[in-house]
Amino acid sequence: MNKTNKNTEEKILNLALEAFRKNVPAPANIAIMNPEPDYIEAFRFRPDRRVKIKTQGKTLDYYAEIKANIAKANIFQWLMYKDKLDHPLLIITNYINAQMADRLKLGGLEFIDTAGNAFINNPPLYIFVKGNRPPEFLNQPPLERAFKPSGLKIVFAFLCNPGFENKAYREIAAAADVALGTVGWIMRDLKRLGFLLDMSKRGRRLTNKANLLNRWVNTYPERLRPKQMIGRYKGDSGWWQNKTLDPMKALWGSETAAARLTQYLKPGLITVYVAPHAVNQILFENRLKKDAAGDVEILERFWTPAETRANDDIVHPILVYADLLATGNQRNIEAAKMIYEQYIIRLVRED
Repeated sequence: MNKTNKNTEEKILNLALEAFRKNVPAPANIAIMNPEPDYIEAFRFRPDRRVKIKTQGKTLDYYAEIKANIAKANIFQWLMYKDKLDHPLLIITNYINAQMADRLKLGGLEFIDTAGNAFINNPPLYIFVKGNRPPEFLNQPPLERAFKPSGLKIVFAFLCNPGFENKAYREIAAAADVALGTVGWIMRDLKRLGFLLDMSKRGRRLTNKANLLNRWVNTYPERLRPKQMIGRYKGDSGWWQNKTLDPMKALWGSETAAARLTQYLKPGLITVYVAPHAVNQILFENRLKKDAAGDVEILERFWTPAETRANDDIVHPILVYADLLATGNQRNIEAAKMIYEQYIIRLVRED
């Protein structure tokens, strides 16, 4: 973790604990420790801290996750592994609004924030506070270039294609569909953030890949996916079920792709990622009509198929995984876990 992010994390931790002390009905002694280098294999989970709260004659022992901001995908990832931890999970963040507080509480995810909002359900301590306004003095850290739209395209290419970070900048730019000058900025950003090692004559190596994947999965639905949305459509019933797409023109995504990868889902929303030049052809051939409430979503592809295609006419499993988590649907989350374990975990293992 770079120094700037480390300082932000410490600031959030200290302010949230200070606010939390005001909610505890009895005196509390709080100890902060660095956790042992333990993790859950399926998710490469490493907690940021161990937090021990001694109050009312009992010590509450937590693994703590510290986040400047919480994305929807974060919540679903935490729900997947929280019950497998040796200690309960405590989310520590800048600010939890009332809606998010209810969502976390419903999922049994305990949290504290810098505004004094909190959910603790660990007898003898029970606290639920929501609705406090965020402190005005806590500035949000700027979003790094690597997690803005162009950077997300490049990171996607790297995650999907092991070793691709060693390609020439021009080849990286072509695969990710970004300007050549953008590549240098993103490479420098990834180095600074600890995700890319420059080993001189031995080339470059992507590192901390599980964390990089998590950052990508959490950021993609908010920063890049909306820009790729072409629209919602309606087609004939079952039109997609036995349909094979030309992968140079279109690929199945999200629930549709997951159904084919896992045989576990029955898609409620049909997702197709389409090459810009093929949009009209795909709409015409499949008799898809514009409908804001339709069960088909068409998105513009943001990569070169020859570089990232992994499953014929299905988008790369990493993209399926990200789209499923972003839906918030429990069955989709279960399918995402299957896809992670079967297709993705081998891509983020450290050498």
